Amino acid sequence: MNLHGKHIILGSNSPRRRELLKGLDIDFEVDTNNNFEESFGEEVPYDQVPRLMAQGKSHSFHRPLKENEILITADTMVILPATAHRPGEILGKPKDREDACRMLRDLSGREHHVTTAVTLRDATHEETFDVTTEVWFKPLTEAEIAYYVDTYKPFDKAGAYAIQEWIGHIGITRIEGSYFNVVGFPVQRVYEALQRFA
Repeated sequence: MNLHGKHIILGSNSPRRRELLKGLDIDFEVDTNNNFEESFGEEVPYDQVPRLMAQGKSHSFHRPLKENEILITADTMVILPATAHRPGEILGKPKDREDACRMLRDLSGREHHVTTAVTLRDATHEETFDVTTEVWFKPLTEAEIAYYVDTYKPFDKAGAYAIQEWIGHIGITRIEGSYFNVVGFPVQRVYEALQRFA
């Protein structure tokens, strides 16, 4: 991919995002130095939160961007859509073991959405987009939930799971949309956006 001398900065600590961006065969550096606080008001619709987080991480970068730099920031959220019996809910990173088990019980036997928003910004342009993938879990047993949480300790993962780990292998029955988006980075869309910036 010809970036015409552009220097890419990934503003994310996620090893999964680093690995996926490497898959585009481009050089980049990781710089996560920003002063952004990940918070939002209750009035914000839950499906708009990932965009606000990705944009906030970008605009809180610790220095102005040089003319040849492109900053990429992202945020992934697991969202339980609203039903007739309960409102929509964002499942963030679990606080502890009990919270992780609760999230997996909520995901068990039903559909949820994984939304990743990405912001690309250079000295003069900015673009934010989001990608949503629908994911279905089979009904999970308490033993399966406990085994996964105790063995893989998914406390740094939104929704308390990673699709590429054991729980995804045994529990996910169907996805509609980008698999890589569920891992945490919709690289095909990132590639398209980088072509526009280059």
